Amino acid sequence: MRDVVTNRGGVAGDGGRVARTPVKTFQAYLPPAHRTYSCIHCRAHLASHDELISKSFQGSQGRAYLFNSVVNVGCGPAEERVLLTGLHAVADIYCECCKTMLGWKYEHAFESSQKYKEGKFIIELAHMVKENGWD
Repeated sequence: MRDVVTNRGGVAGDGGRVARTPVKTFQAYLPPAHRTYSCIHCRAHLASHDELISKSFQGSQGRAYLFNSVVNVGCGPAEERVLLTGLHAVADIYCECCKTMLGWKYEHAFESSQKYKEGKFIIELAHMVKENGWD
């Protein structure tokens, strides 16, 4: 968060003091020349197209993409869940700016064929939008 100075004015006895109002800013911005995926709710950058691994995933609300890395995302506690591809330890991820749940992070895969997902992120299409340089 950063502070923005605003003039409150008109309040008797405040002597025209200036108040500080917190304004949300993104933790990280991706380069403007790169194709990016952003939060559909607040437009915070989430991932670069270069970090996209696969478009062939299913989330709880429909299609989802698998990313190697993401930005402006918080992570909840890991828990074991049975997903379409078997048992995994996953942690829900959310937008750091608007707190919307976006998908999950694969913490651990119990089947050897699924180990490639460990440390990767699922973001559901319902929660992201394409920005910058998509033609």
